[in-house]
Amino acid sequence: MEFFKIRRDIPFMENALVFNVISILTFVAAVFFLVTRGLHLSVEFTGGTVMEVSYSQPADVEAVRKAVADLGFSDVQVQNFGTARDVLIRLPAQKGVTSAQQSDRTFAALKSVDPNITLRRVEFVGPQVGEELVVNGLKALAMVVAGIMIYLAVRFEWKFAVAAILANLHDIVIILGFFAFFQWEFSLAVLAAVLAVLGYSVNESVVIFDRIRENFRRYRKMTTVQTIDNAITSTISRTIITHGSTQIMVLSMLLFGGATLHYFALALTIGILFGIYSSVFVAAAIAMWLGVKREDLVKAPVKREGDGNDPNAGATV
Repeated sequence: MEFFKIRRDIPFMENALVFNVISILTFVAAVFFLVTRGLHLSVEFTGGTVMEVSYSQPADVEAVRKAVADLGFSDVQVQNFGTARDVLIRLPAQKGVTSAQQSDRTFAALKSVDPNITLRRVEFVGPQVGEELVVNGLKALAMVVAGIMIYLAVRFEWKFAVAAILANLHDIVIILGFFAFFQWEFSLAVLAAVLAVLGYSVNESVVIFDRIRENFRRYRKMTTVQTIDNAITSTISRTIITHGSTQIMVLSMLLFGGATLHYFALALTIGILFGIYSSVFVAAAIAMWLGVKREDLVKAPVKREGDGNDPNAGATV
């Protein structure tokens, strides 16, 4: 389905160098903020206290969040858990304050607002658990990257695999750079969004790479640059439909999903925007600079013995 069709190919690759210089500068800035400021990790990674409380009627999550914040706790996560009456509270670890003291103070503050509140459970998440989550998250990221590279190398060619992975890592590092610069909370939900962006971004690259391969077979007089420009131009309508629909859904979570989904949706929003950019100006350009050519994707016809006397031998159809 196409909303519109562009009759003339847009010369994307003519400006590839300029856009990739911008990408490199953005990437370097993101790495700088990650090194100097670091990520603001949530309770799942740093350790803290997890409380589950139950109300006799649907809980006012904002009122619960305000009551906990008034105690002086910062970076508190408050969300519904299971039903509208159950609330999960995550309190970050504090020096000189035990988990029992944190939970007692918090429950007392909530009970003063609603005497019918019930404490269901209290758990302490130690730093060791957080360290295991960091290690497992990095392993998951590495496995996803390796799987994507193997898939692209088998389906297309190693140059496309390298180009796609560099473009995807570009997206991931920039997302992390945003979280480091603004010190937004990095939680397990955000990690899930980062992994989702990896798959989402590579999907756009695969669509463009597939059209490039198709163009190599169909238009034999086109140069590599012309082939890439035509592939990107011919998939613009699909890109707008797909990414536009996804972005509308993600923006709805960002604007109306509340504090629980805020950073998850924010990571997806940044990832989708930079995923479109990187698929066109990073992945395709790197593949071009790596020297991808028709012979890499289209096998030359095999000449049989005696075909030399046939004037039509080796002719392409």
